[in-house]
This record gives sequence, structure tokens and C-alpha cells, in this order.
Amino acid sequence: MTDRRLSICYAAPGLNLLPSAGPTRNVLSVAEALTQWADVTVAFRRILEPIGAPAKYNVIAIEPRASIPTNPRDDNATRGLNPIPHALGLRCLWSFSRRLANSYDLVLEKGWRLSGLLLAACARQGLPGALVENDTRCWSGAFRSFRTIGQYTLHRTAESLASFYSRRAPLVIAETEELKAMLVTHRGISPDRIEVVGLGVDHALFRPLEQESARKSLGLSPAATLLLYVGGMDEYHDLGPLIEAFTHIRRRSVELHLVGDGEYRMRYEEKAKAAHTPVRFHGQVPHSTVPQYIAAADVCLAPYRTRAFPHGRVFFSTLKIPEYMACARPVVSVPGGHIQRLIEDRVSGFLFPNEVSCWEHFLNVLPSRLRLAEMGQAAARTVEGVTWEATAARYLVLGQKLTAHRDLLGP
Repeated sequence: MTDRRLSICYAAPGLNLLPSAGPTRNVLSVAEALTQWADVTVAFRRILEPIGAPAKYNVIAIEPRASIPTNPRDDNATRGLNPIPHALGLRCLWSFSRRLANSYDLVLEKGWRLSGLLLAACARQGLPGALVENDTRCWSGAFRSFRTIGQYTLHRTAESLASFYSRRAPLVIAETEELKAMLVTHRGISPDRIEVVGLGVDHALFRPLEQESARKSLGLSPAATLLLYVGGMDEYHDLGPLIEAFTHIRRRSVELHLVGDGEYRMRYEEKAKAAHTPVRFHGQVPHSTVPQYIAAADVCLAPYRTRAFPHGRVFFSTLKIPEYMACARPVVSVPGGHIQRLIEDRVSGFLFPNEVSCWEHFLNVLPSRLRLAEMGQAAARTVEGVTWEATAARYLVLGQKLTAHRDLLGP
């Protein structure tokens, strides 16, 4: 670390500020940790909700006059790939880049549909920056109509542009080694321009809490073995096989609780209702209460739909798994990649394919609550060193190298 305090803008052109959403929390958590060593401003496309408590960083909107979307639960501001809002948004982005050049030492661009575009605009103004990428946005849809063909065409156009600009970024920060490999293969980015920096955990919020009091305050059964999922119900997370497995298992002492929302929630509710399955949908809850729900659980779930990922591999980093583990709960997820480096099968959690037969077997041989608690302690030890401070410190070192290079070149 150098003595000079940098001025950093962490911009997320593809995200609306929605504090409860995972991608938003990712940006805000890094920004909060960076304030130890730098003056930080976070920039989202629009601000849907205030962040709440006073923050140590500034918050601004890239498009302050943009209309608020009708579905505020979706924090992906560029979802749908509609070219008209994109075109209008790009005008604001170019104007925004000119304002950045005279205000900051460094810009971090959160990956989005047109990753690297903001960096390219800032580079024209002499402002260095890095792309923080968490996806390669590969197509996983089916061609069922002319509409989907049109969507695919727009998708390919956006990805071609993202590849073009990403290859020209001075530095790309990837969340996992698997994502780095995907960026090299699918975008043609030189591997020596990619650094891998993992995500962190907010241990002040996600920490072990007393289970009995958590269940009492939430009105949950004190004796049941409770399985919990927290997060989005979308194409990447598949709860269908688990719910179907519950229809074949008649263990009254086991309950499934789902916290969150998304486009697939209705189909899951219909599936559970038709099968008379003991599943309880809690919907969205305040982010501050999520650790209480985790504390009430015996085991937590991260059931990814692997076919939604290229080659069936989950390549992006997931916040929910280390947050579950920090609360001292074992986690069930799919085997592969960085997930296997987090979860040790039958020690800190369980790894098996997200298929009905596998869930049936798991539910039939589910360990005792005492054994699950022991596994939870092992999970907590695994992520003790996973912090946002460590993530931010690595970002800072990489950013200092970029600004040092600019300083050597001079004005």
C-alpha cells in the first residue's frame, strides 16, 4: 500500500442499486472495505432504494433522470437486451465517463452486457481502470420462436462488443479460476491480463446465532430438521428436483423453507401445492434478517441448474455458499470447480448432482441434527479468512499499479 489515498469510482452500468440483491451487495461490500485506504464513490445506473445506514462512500446514479423499472426486484438494469434503452443509456454513459476523468484516479467497472465499454470511454480521457467481471453471459436459451432468434442476435451482438472492449481493458479481475478460463476461451482475453480475486463475506452480519431463539422468533418448529434456501428463483437456481423429491419422501420431521423471489417462484409454488409437499415460501425478507433464517436452519441449499452454464460448470463465484458457511451451517450444492474448493463433501456439506434421485437419497439418509451442527462448525472454520477486506486490499494493490503507470507517463 502507498501513502497516497486514491480516489476511486466503482461503477456498475448494468445494475440498479437495490441493496438486498446479491450483485448490489457485492459492489457495496467492496466499496465499504476500500474506504479504509481510498476515497470511494459507487455509481449505479439508477437508484431504486437508498442504502439505509450512513455509508463511508458516496452513491451516485449514472442515469439520474431514467424512469424506474416496473419490476424493482430485478436489479439487472439491462435485462431483456432491448436495443432502444441500451442506445439511450450509452449516451448517458459517454457523458458520465467525461465527468469521471476529472474527478477520480481510478475507475472499476462492474461487468455487464457491454463489459469494458466504460473503461474504453474513460481511457480516451486518460483515466485508468480495471474490469471486475463475474460472468461471460453465454446463451443457454432455446430457439422456439422468431422472438428468441431476435434475442439471440442481440445477445451475440452484445457479447461481440463485450469481447472487443474486454480485450482492450488494461486489467480484468475475475472472481474464480474457472471464470478466468472462460474469459480466455470465449472472449479471447490474454491470460496475463486477468487476475483472480475471490469475493468476501460480511462476518459482522453473517455469523453463528443461537438456533432455538431464531426459530422461536420466526415461529418455526423447534424439533423439525429444517432445510433452507435463500436467494433468487431463476434460471441459474433449480429448486424443482428438490421439491419433487419431497413428494416421494414422507418424513414429517423434515421441512423445506424457501426465502426469496423470482420468475420461477410461481411454478415452484404450483408444484409444491399439487404434490402436497411440506414447503413454506417466505418470499423476500429484509437482508438484515437473513442470518436469523440461516440460524434457524439445520442445513442450507445452493441447488444450481448446471445446464444453464457452459459445459455444465458453475464458473461464477456465489455469495450464498460462504455466507451460509459463515453462519455455521453445512451446505448442499453441486460438485465442480470453486464449489468443491469451498465445500468438503460430508465434512462441511454435501456435493451431488441436482437431480430428483440424488435428493431422494439425501433425504432418506439425512444425518441427525447433532451431526449437521458439527458439520456447520467445520463450515464456519473453512471461511474464517474469507473477508471483504482481503478482496478490497487486492483490488487496491492492482489499482495502484495502474495509476502508477499513468503517473510515470505524466500528463
